[in-house]
Amino acid sequence: MSEYYDYIKALHLIFIITWFAGLFYIVRLFIYQIEASQKPSPDKEILGEQLAIMAKRLWNIITWPSAILTLILAPTLLYLRPHLFQLPWMHVKLGFVVLLYIYHLKCHQIFKQLQRNEIKYSSNFMRLFNEGATIILFSIIFLVIVRHQLNWIFGVLGIISFSVILMILVKIYKRYREQQ
Repeated sequence: MSEYYDYIKALHLIFIITWFAGLFYIVRLFIYQIEASQKPSPDKEILGEQLAIMAKRLWNIITWPSAILTLILAPTLLYLRPHLFQLPWMHVKLGFVVLLYIYHLKCHQIFKQLQRNEIKYSSNFMRLFNEGATIILFSIIFLVIVRHQLNWIFGVLGIISFSVILMILVKIYKRYREQQ
């Protein structure tokens, strides 16, 4: 089965990419749904219904299947190359993967709420929440690519700095939108 390692790895990467695409876009749809709920009728109903359909299709046809296939393929890769599980960077990466699945489950909770027309978060909160997947993506990619050269202290400081810069940019964008 080890001769199929590269094929399994390619599929794993494809499903990671489609999973992240789904996570990035679903939160944008959440933002649009929340903002549509504040519009007057009939825009509120028309937009709300269309956005709910789009979110349902994205979540059930792309995002969840990609997350599940990623979860199936990852242990297969570790089974074929068990030495990877012994490396410290892999443990840190798997920690970020756990955070990603927690983020995914939180998105699922928000998705279910919005499908029932329950608005519990502001669009500004969702804009900040959307950066969670970005931070996790950056963390995982840097761990995988520079695993042996990574100085953990600088890596953690870099991720924290990146997060702070993202939050500042979101606030600047919010001010810009309010002025328009």
